Amino acid sequence: MAGRRVALVTVVVDDYDEAVAFYTQKLGFMLVEDTALGAGKRWVVVAPGSGSAGLLLARAADDPQRARIGDQTGGRVGFFLETDDFDRDHAAMQASGVTFLEEPRREPYGTVAVFADLYGNLFDLIEPRHS
Repeated sequence: MAGRRVALVTVVVDDYDEAVAFYTQKLGFMLVEDTALGAGKRWVVVAPGSGSAGLLLARAADDPQRARIGDQTGGRVGFFLETDDFDRDHAAMQASGVTFLEEPRREPYGTVAVFADLYGNLFDLIEPRHS
């Protein structure tokens, strides 16, 4: 259907401010919105660039949610950060202290390496192969 897109994906976090710092300072995301909702809740959105899908950083509110922090996808890569220059972004992320779990590898679909966010959620940094 025309006119639809996935705009946000929720990432359950332990602390709003530490999550914002990680995504903005270490990954270079933009803070798109940070609105107080009352009772300590906030609507916090970060995104890698304008026009791209964002992450809604949602602080865990109870024990079942806290149990999911860092393991929202059962240990699988759940997020894919696409880049137009893998080497540039990989080097910048390493310099800022991002933990990569493997060396970069060349695959038929592009250049990729898995990294973890501050809670252990797995991401692919990927530069797609252009045909």
